[in-house]
Amino acid sequence: MSRRLYASLAVAAALTCSVYAQQPPAPAPQGGRGAAPRVTRPPVFFSEDWRQTPANDEHPVTQQSIGNASLEIKLYGSTAKEIQLTGTANNENNPTHVWTGLCSTPCALAFRHKTNYADLTGLARIRWNTKTSGFHQIRPIVKLADGTWLVGDRTDGSTRDWLVTEFNVADVRWLKLDIERIVTTGNIVERPDLSKVDEIGFVDLMPGSGHGAGGWSDVAQVDVFAASVPRTASTK
Repeated sequence: MSRRLYASLAVAAALTCSVYAQQPPAPAPQGGRGAAPRVTRPPVFFSEDWRQTPANDEHPVTQQSIGNASLEIKLYGSTAKEIQLTGTANNENNPTHVWTGLCSTPCALAFRHKTNYADLTGLARIRWNTKTSGFHQIRPIVKLADGTWLVGDRTDGSTRDWLVTEFNVADVRWLKLDIERIVTTGNIVERPDLSKVDEIGFVDLMPGSGHGAGGWSDVAQVDVFAASVPRTASTK
């Protein structure tokens, strides 16, 4: 074989290697084995916008104040029975809501779904309509399946007007909550297991100041978006 032919073959091989080297990598698989699981937004786990009596008066909130038949109301704190239901349905300036002004100590309210735990992992989120007075703010609280209570660092409460806010639970940092005294304890809880949450609600860590401007929290509609985990017969 002549030197000229060797040279031609060498040039062709070099060009072929160069073409393959410049080709972009193959796209990642879109499904099947080896594909990353797709994270999707969960559906509504529950929605509660309260049920007012025909008289639309102010009175202590009770189970009869709940419009969602799948939910149980839970009150925590030594004066939590003073949480009032007030407001008027379909009134954007004063919607039906609970009010903490008569709580002379910090108080909390939570919802318990009768048949399901909530899975608050992934893209789970909470949306609520709130208004506050003074420096009061509301924070999310959760009760885990093992009985542990946590309170989040997420705060909401506009003193100017009713405000609908929404947040991803994954962005919240948590402290343990002494549910009897309604006080935080310990340090930040790293990566709590939120895959089975027994109760979901809110807390006002400051006592109320009574009627009029001063210090209190209002909470109207509450929506939780999460996957459902069926309760066992022993936990119903």
